[in-house]
Amino acid sequence: MTTTSGSHSERSRERFGVISDGLPTQLPDIDPAETAEWLESLDAVLDSAGRPRARFLMLKLLERARQKAVGVPALRSTDYINTIPPEREPWFPGDEHLERRIRAYIRWNAAIMVSRANRPEIGVGGHIASYASAASLYEVGFNHFFRGKDFPHDSAHRSGDQVFFQGHASPGIYARAFLEGRLTQDQLDGFRQESRAASLPSYPHPRLMPDFWEFPTVSMGLGPIAAIYQARFNRYLQHRGIKDTSESRVWCFLGDGEMDEPESLGAIGLAAREELDNLVFVVNCNLQRL
Repeated sequence: MTTTSGSHSERSRERFGVISDGLPTQLPDIDPAETAEWLESLDAVLDSAGRPRARFLMLKLLERARQKAVGVPALRSTDYINTIPPEREPWFPGDEHLERRIRAYIRWNAAIMVSRANRPEIGVGGHIASYASAASLYEVGFNHFFRGKDFPHDSAHRSGDQVFFQGHASPGIYARAFLEGRLTQDQLDGFRQESRAASLPSYPHPRLMPDFWEFPTVSMGLGPIAAIYQARFNRYLQHRGIKDTSESRVWCFLGDGEMDEPESLGAIGLAAREELDNLVFVVNCNLQRL
């Protein structure tokens, strides 16, 4: 019995090829003419309507195949698209051209700051990709979402928003502050060289820069768990009538690699249970785990 079963299994593999997720990936073509017609149809769509239309039709076919239990491999990723349909997106409230130029300056300054910190006599370096890939997220936040500590302006209970910046993105935050005139070139040249008179710490460090950073977010995973409990505490202040935090938001910027840290999602159940709609996680999926 064992020999017969083994022979049958070998014949199946020879016929259907490699098995993936319980499904054969190589099937015999029992009707080459019909197959050619399907391929010609796809080529015709590509020629007449372009790749977006062809991709749409292929995705619809896969969706229908799964509905009919045909047995096709599942799509392992989703599109990087906005959840709002394009026709429902509101008009951009700012000057896109101007903001794009500002982002370019900040990206450049951040990259040069890290590069200079890696010169031979220093050799401490830093992270470039973390901010470079998230610059648009930060700038949209700074220009259109984040509220300062004097918000709301017509209220005696001003609290504003609280932002937990991703630790590895600190060069970009420093570069933005340089454009604003809050930091000097000497300070930027002292990035990650805390022993110098004019220097900047590697990561958000309220003890070394109490007038600049509000929360520490390194080691990795510290930011998200602290942000969750900060949002919960803000809700506590509101419910107890201690302070009006109804207009305050807690923002937490994270990297995709950081989400693997146990602390990153260790308290996410608390946020769901307490319905903390005053908390926003912004995850930078740059696919470099930075």
